[in-house]
Amino acid sequence: MRSQSHASPAAEVKAKRRIHWDRVRSGVAAVVFCVIWFFPVYWMTITAFKPRNEVMTATPIFLPTHWSLQNFRTAIFQTQFLVNLMNSVVVTFVSIIVSVLLAFLACAALTLYRFKGRRSIMVTILAIQMLPGTALLIPQFIVFNQFGLLNNYAGLILAYIAAVLPFSIWNMRGFFLAIPVDIFESARVEGANEWQILRLITFPLVAPGIISTSVFAFIAAWNDYLTAFTFMKDQSKYTLPVWLASFSTPTGTDFGGQMAASVLFSLPVVIFFMIIQGNMVKGITEGAIK
Repeated sequence: MRSQSHASPAAEVKAKRRIHWDRVRSGVAAVVFCVIWFFPVYWMTITAFKPRNEVMTATPIFLPTHWSLQNFRTAIFQTQFLVNLMNSVVVTFVSIIVSVLLAFLACAALTLYRFKGRRSIMVTILAIQMLPGTALLIPQFIVFNQFGLLNNYAGLILAYIAAVLPFSIWNMRGFFLAIPVDIFESARVEGANEWQILRLITFPLVAPGIISTSVFAFIAAWNDYLTAFTFMKDQSKYTLPVWLASFSTPTGTDFGGQMAASVLFSLPVVIFFMIIQGNMVKGITEGAIK
């Protein structure tokens, strides 16, 4: 008994030391990971403020000796930045609104009601989601060309909706399945019709799913390059990802201008997340409580 009593404090000390070193190793790994993740963002931002002679040096310069806004002036005023920015904003937000609305109605029909073929539809949606976007690009191009939707904002929006909608339905479906069916039965007994149930009961309960789906839809539509480059012919109708690629030409690449353009391209995403972050956390908290 004495040996056990004497060994117990030593074992506790060893356990505490092991926990301490585990925390230290975890902290060091987290710091290393953050540095590796943040360095490209830092390098992009710093390069955007460098003059050309500091951008093209063989020895890396980690902090500009002469800060310059010339790269931003080139990106904004010597290109079609404002036009392409407006194109991206309109196309992206229309695609988000339509795809999320359709996904909401589709999930309501597929989860709240029982009808023949419901599971087959969900399997089909999952199969479509698993297809690579490049595999669908050529068939979409042929169909859109026949209907005169190439070089057209409506065609690009339809392409984005087709790409985002399967994931939106599958992502939002889980929030619908978490709603107790008794709530809808009680609402029907009280005299509420189906549209009132969707608007006053279902929509608030699945608000976290709508917000999270909107975020992923925004990322997919905002960052798309291949679809916009394939479907749009006029430079005045390009979106920002295509505009960003215009800084690389056969004669060379304007690295300073491209980094400044990358900063400008990233700013709307940062602003969007800053606006929606509080609502997203609030929606998730309210959804968990409900």
